[in-house]
Amino acid sequence: MSLRPLGDYLQTLRAETPLVHCITNYVAMNSTANVLLATGASPAMLHAPEEVAEFTAIAAGLSVNIGTISSHWADAMLMATKTAEKHGIPWVLDPVAVGATRYRQTLCTQLLAVKPSIIRGNASEILTLNGLANPGRGVDSTAATDQAIEAAIMLAQQHGCIVAMTGESDWVTDGHQHYRISGGHPLMPRVTTLGCGLSALVTAFVAANPEAPMGATTAALACFAVAGERAGETAPGPGSFQVALLDALYQLTPTDLTTYAQLEAMHAH
Repeated sequence: MSLRPLGDYLQTLRAETPLVHCITNYVAMNSTANVLLATGASPAMLHAPEEVAEFTAIAAGLSVNIGTISSHWADAMLMATKTAEKHGIPWVLDPVAVGATRYRQTLCTQLLAVKPSIIRGNASEILTLNGLANPGRGVDSTAATDQAIEAAIMLAQQHGCIVAMTGESDWVTDGHQHYRISGGHPLMPRVTTLGCGLSALVTAFVAANPEAPMGATTAALACFAVAGERAGETAPGPGSFQVALLDALYQLTPTDLTTYAQLEAMHAH
């Protein structure tokens, strides 16, 4: 099944203004909320176990990021994801540095059992989730994207989800269809939490386009790639780049996204 023009997904997002429940890390809360607002979604940052289930049930989508986990946050993540599964609400798993500690691996195993709609990670994280021996170092990717393509496809097939693997180029797969997105800018890895914001943006796109999660995920990554490329045209360094990226996301039109996204349908190796 082919994708609709990518701009269509952005147009729907802005018309729907989906409420995105983000259980994300301390470092990323502000920047993630700004990414969602700039693009056209409505963010909420709740992580108390006493209220996450109630709130998830009224949200359009749930984004779970394990960056700064602790035991009560882990409990909240499991409660929220189980609520999302129960109500048919799409949810995205961002397995930040899953290879770094056993605690992260245990939690991600529990979260995978609740059937995420989309997994968004770098190559090392995808390899680790797939059970391959490449734990990476911290939150950075130490594996080339190409090394992890087969792992991403296997992970998508095993868990019946979409895997969005980001790096110098991005891959989206549902285990059967595969797309590569090019673009972005070398300054993007120099700004913390952009990947966290992208996971939340994927959630927003899928929440607004629940009938087409593959196309919505691809459009979210393309949106970031095009906006990042534009931001890099004027930004001399990472501080101004972050501001320019928010402006570029805000100014991006559906026509721009359809016209300038560098998208290729791929065949697995």
